[in-house]
Amino acid sequence: MFEIKDNKKLFKYGKEDYKDSREVASRCFNFKVDDEDEQVDTILLSCYNCRYRRWTRVSFQCMKY
Repeated sequence: MFEIKDNKKLFKYGKEDYKDSREVASRCFNFKVDDEDEQVDTILLSCYNCRYRRWTRVSFQCMKY
């Protein structure tokens, strides 16, 4: 679900793959929910709602790598 590029762990499926984002988050020991005003998915347990993700132009980077 992630690829390493320039020593960064990037989500391979962009900003709108909610299904895979939720699946990855459900298996992640580092998941921490972000502030409510930063959440973008209606399902709480999603990488898109994680405080350790940083948005890029096309996807996000996991900062817990």
